[in-house]
Amino acid sequence: MAGRHLQVPRLEGVSEEHFMQHLYPQRKPLVLEGMDLGTCTSKWTVDYLTQVGAGREVKIHVAAVAQMDFISKNFVYRTLPFDKLVQRAAEEKHKEFFISEDEKYYLRSLGEDPRKDVADIRKQFPLLEGDIKFPKFFKEEQFFSSVFRISSPGLQLWTHYDVMDNFLIQVKGKKRVVLFSPRDAQYLYLSGTKSEVLNIDNPDLAKYPLFSKARRYECSLKAGDVLFIPALWFHNVISEEFGVGVNVFWKHLPSECYDKTDTYGNKDPTAASRAAQILDRALKTLAELPEEYRDFYARRMVLHIQDKAYSKNFE
Repeated sequence: MAGRHLQVPRLEGVSEEHFMQHLYPQRKPLVLEGMDLGTCTSKWTVDYLTQVGAGREVKIHVAAVAQMDFISKNFVYRTLPFDKLVQRAAEEKHKEFFISEDEKYYLRSLGEDPRKDVADIRKQFPLLEGDIKFPKFFKEEQFFSSVFRISSPGLQLWTHYDVMDNFLIQVKGKKRVVLFSPRDAQYLYLSGTKSEVLNIDNPDLAKYPLFSKARRYECSLKAGDVLFIPALWFHNVISEEFGVGVNVFWKHLPSECYDKTDTYGNKDPTAASRAAQILDRALKTLAELPEEYRDFYARRMVLHIQDKAYSKNFE
């Protein structure tokens, strides 16, 4: 896989006009440096967060291993007071723990009712709202959610895609982010929105032979960096240190394109879901034919999709 690693470009002092006119239309990841993010990068220390968040209960992921897997669910959900979470997530070893003394913690903030409400730091953590400024490279009515995240050192999140554009604002700590283009989806062994390949640095190529064909984009984020992740780009995130960040998602398609029940920003657009259902029905219809015919007409369907639906405009 060594020759297929590409560094995500880094740019400093990018204006909204330059981003929207020249960078955004390229639909590729980009690290923005030197953005005005407010006082959060200096203020959000372990002590400060512990004081500000005292008392509030939060639902967290707790994993015995560093590589979290959302397909096999190799973690448990637990509830902790926010101040306790911050203290534990900043430790390497724990005196108090749920599974083991070196367990990992991950907070992804939720809305008041996660089935109906999106995460918004301004509502769930109002005392932190004044400390952070979002890059306003989109209209206020396009705003979807702002997700507050805390992670233990060493924690690795599974490779997945989201259906909305987003800015990953790194407030504290260092992260390594590996991304894959939507055009490499066929090499990532998908289960829903997630890749089955957990160990992306040392993959089992006997089990996942096509994974070596996926072109890998990589960047390191430090406090104050903002990573633009275009919709549908796969991303895998490792917290190299105790990490605090905020993701800001926005609707870049018309609102009616999105699933109205989606509070996480990861349900496929309604037209894509309808198309998948129609395709499932077509495949069930093909199953009525003998194997020789089924194979032939399935290949014709694939060719038809490639001819009519695949875009020739992307690399």
